[in-house]
Amino acid sequence: MEHKATPEHTYAYGVDVGGTGIKGGVVDLFTGQLVGERYRIDTPRPATPQAVAEVVAAVLNELRQRPGMPADAPVGVALPSIVHHGVARSASNIDPTFIGTDLVALLSQQIGREVTVLNDADAAGLAEAEFGAARGVAGSVLMLTLGTGIGSALLFNGELVPNFELGHLEFNGQIAERGASASARQREGLSWKEYAQRLNGYLEHVQFLFSPELIILGGGVSKSPQKFVPLLELETKIAVAEHANNAGILGAALHGSRQNS
Repeated sequence: MEHKATPEHTYAYGVDVGGTGIKGGVVDLFTGQLVGERYRIDTPRPATPQAVAEVVAAVLNELRQRPGMPADAPVGVALPSIVHHGVARSASNIDPTFIGTDLVALLSQQIGREVTVLNDADAAGLAEAEFGAARGVAGSVLMLTLGTGIGSALLFNGELVPNFELGHLEFNGQIAERGASASARQREGLSWKEYAQRLNGYLEHVQFLFSPELIILGGGVSKSPQKFVPLLELETKIAVAEHANNAGILGAALHGSRQNS
């Protein structure tokens, strides 16, 4: 199975909204590489929809003013929210007033052109499917981002099934991300071996429910894969995400390109 970038576009703009920073970049859709440096502005406090929209617009304005950058390239934005038909249905590390906000309308109006929006874990999954560890993998692939919580993306033959919130599964009597996220390891002072055992239990549960061909681990904890990945024992193949810092930007740009093709 081979995925190819949309031939109508060579470049697209991607913006990744996080709890501490809003990062953007110009993405070469054929190589999966950033064109020039990514640009970052601190996430505003409070991170209300209008305040975030203004920063997203400022990030894009800087990127579009760079020499040789096409003004009409597609724009995609990734946010830490369930995004259903363009509307935010949750808010993680951003202001609760995001819930119910028409993100597509808000951002498109602020930027002055059509924008596509998706969940940040979904964006990371798209990036790995097109340019990373899931490239060419047939069947079901689960992407899990282990950080403050657990973000997740499900891909089937490279196509995204949006808003697959596996961090909110109940596991061992609590929400899974409460006990198996990277922040849980730090909060409870777990050793890497202890954390690997706990994470392994959660992954076994997910493996049983969905029978994926591959599980990709990303997020902050993936910066130290050698400390816990070798301790995991699963039937499913495990891979480490290849685009940790730029995955949201890459996936957002790719989504923008596909939706505008």
